[in-house]
Amino acid sequence: MAKGVKKRGTKGFFKFIKWFWILFITGILSVALIFLIASWGWFGDLPTYGHLENPQTNLATEILSSDGKTLGKFYLDDNRTPVSFDELPENLVNALVATEDARYYDHSGIDARGTLRAIFFLGKRGGASTIPQQLARQLFVGVRSRNKLQTIKQKIKEWVIATQLERQYTKEEIIAMYLNQYDFHYNADGIRSASRIYFGKEAKNLKIEESAVLVGMLKNSSLYNPIRREELVFNRRNTVLGQLAKYNYITEKEKDSLQALKMDINFSPESHREGLATYFRMHLQRFMNKWIKKNPKPALEGERDRYNLYLDGLKIYTTIDSRIQANAEGAVYAHMKNLQKEFFHQNTPDRNRTAPFLDLDKSEVKKIIERGMKTSDRWRLMKDAGKSEKEIRASFNEKTEMTVFDWESDTREKDTIMTPLDSIRYYKSFLRTAMMSMEPQTGHVKAWVGGINYKHFQYDNVIQGARQAGSTFKPFVYAAAIDQLRLSPCDSLPDTQYCIEAEKHGNPEPWCPKNADGKYSGKNYTLKSALANSVNTVTAQLIDRVGPKSVVSIVKNLGLTREIPEVPSIALGTTDVNVYEMVGAYGTFVNQGVYVKPVMVTRIEDRNGTVLYEYVPETKDVLSKEVSYAMLDLMQGVTQGGSGTRLRHSYQKKTTVYKEIITGYPYGFTNPIAGKTGTTQNQSDGWFMGMVPNLVTGVWVGGEDRAVHFGSITYGQGAAMALPIWGLYMKKNYENKDLGISDGAFPRPRNMSINLDCNKVRKEALKNSDSGDEDLDDVDF
Repeated sequence: MAKGVKKRGTKGFFKFIKWFWILFITGILSVALIFLIASWGWFGDLPTYGHLENPQTNLATEILSSDGKTLGKFYLDDNRTPVSFDELPENLVNALVATEDARYYDHSGIDARGTLRAIFFLGKRGGASTIPQQLARQLFVGVRSRNKLQTIKQKIKEWVIATQLERQYTKEEIIAMYLNQYDFHYNADGIRSASRIYFGKEAKNLKIEESAVLVGMLKNSSLYNPIRREELVFNRRNTVLGQLAKYNYITEKEKDSLQALKMDINFSPESHREGLATYFRMHLQRFMNKWIKKNPKPALEGERDRYNLYLDGLKIYTTIDSRIQANAEGAVYAHMKNLQKEFFHQNTPDRNRTAPFLDLDKSEVKKIIERGMKTSDRWRLMKDAGKSEKEIRASFNEKTEMTVFDWESDTREKDTIMTPLDSIRYYKSFLRTAMMSMEPQTGHVKAWVGGINYKHFQYDNVIQGARQAGSTFKPFVYAAAIDQLRLSPCDSLPDTQYCIEAEKHGNPEPWCPKNADGKYSGKNYTLKSALANSVNTVTAQLIDRVGPKSVVSIVKNLGLTREIPEVPSIALGTTDVNVYEMVGAYGTFVNQGVYVKPVMVTRIEDRNGTVLYEYVPETKDVLSKEVSYAMLDLMQGVTQGGSGTRLRHSYQKKTTVYKEIITGYPYGFTNPIAGKTGTTQNQSDGWFMGMVPNLVTGVWVGGEDRAVHFGSITYGQGAAMALPIWGLYMKKNYENKDLGISDGAFPRPRNMSINLDCNKVRKEALKNSDSGDEDLDDVDF
């Protein structure tokens, strides 16, 4: 009896062993067969070796500042800039592995234990998708199908591709690829964009609780959205922190303290119309489009033959310094917001019936509004849609909800209801500005502000706009006189009415310019004093002596490209110029007479780091070192006793806050500064050009239309409209010593032959004068 039981037990054991091996071998063969069939394409096409090695991922083009910061990106749908594994914080990697794939370092793409568990419990105790499988789905498989049969096919493809990825890449590379690929919502494609958009920092600087938020979003970024579902994301973050403690990456005590922390989301959406250096980025976009047309891509088979600015992951290294740019934008905001208050104050309906326009009748105002209507996007879009002119005009008189620019709002916007016609007048009432800074020795543009707000005012006044130069053109006349006539800043000319007769220098009629105040002092001015005080009669005498043709020749060599008539009136700045070219021209004075064309891009690389472009400086010798230094000496007089003297004061008026910045002098500079203010007829334009040894800056302020201006020079002159921006900007620059902005003297050439010591000239003249000093009393030195 016992022997029979033993026999049956032994037989049953061997039967179990037999079936175990049959099932085991069958399972192995089935898996092998599945992989073989998948490789034949029965479950759909699999990626080739080439595609595995170089997945076709759309990458945003990144714009980098000279100090290594990301200024912005060019992208269509994918705002993705990859980072390497070394740039990922350890806490982020640990959170990812603990939450998504605890046995990641123990498998080769497929987690057998997890897969069996998922099959046995039908997924109720968690899924089995490993990190390589999730990466395979993102790169090659796509969104999970609702069809069960199709879902099985997709799962098999993921298994196959996951094992291929494991053979092709290291564990670290797979983690980096996965985090770079994931879409975190709100244009946060990849971990770097997500870190910047949700926390305002680079991925490498993420704290452990911040990493937990982003890892928690990997489950479903639309569902676990920290902007819309804060409580849900908070709980999910704490789950991730719990996983870190479960797998001993952190202690229970650390977990409890971290879970008690609030989520500190610093939401900073990235778009083309917002952020730092928006005007510069849009100009750069135009620059890149031209470059791409001229530089075809060495395309492989099946690829585009042109670079795509939005998909190819280019890196553009620019000259902009993000810190200097931020200072420039801050100065523009601080001054323009306050200047606008005063402009609105002077243009209330009871003070100006044609506000914001001055000196126009109703018919002229109507023409401006009509022109604004016909050039608007609304008119263009409705016309393209086939609407009649009558329908289009009617729509401009219908009140509608809209979001408009507003200085007083924290977001610079407000929601309101007005007619599109009223909105045209509303937007024309805002003063515009432009500002650019350049390093004169290299031509590197360090700051670029094309307006007050790119989202609402997209016209770039740095380079697209051109306005009359006013007195900022005068230094070119003085440079021609010193260069060709060998005059000295200490030579003097009388301030009396001066006329250039008709037919001379191409002038059809006599030209008899007046000074700004309409008066003539009758005394002699040295060139230095005449430029400092913008004496028009002296400038007229100089252009008469050198001729307009000589002045035009010099300014052309200084980089001004617009057509300039060879007539005497150009001496007072009647010609249109832009800030971009004026900064380049003034840079020549600082760079010892050598013109360097402003440059914004130093290098362009493809996604693999291959250099596609490196800039070559464009330079031209225009003036001698002596003449250039003499010009700097002349323009230092502007800030020592002329229209720019307020830069030297620290006085602030005890009035309303906004008037302090406009009419007060909160600057207190003591270092050498060369500069020139400029004001055009009717105060339509205010300019200031400011120079220190390694930074040249131009500022312009005015209305979109010349009829939009202040009623007097109290606020309408360049010293009140534009100079304060330069003053506030440079104060901020000097506060940051790391910027290296010079506060020293301009380099003086050796063996200077041009006399610059006007006090010495006066003493010698007194000594040699037979009649004492009576003749010299009328000389303004």
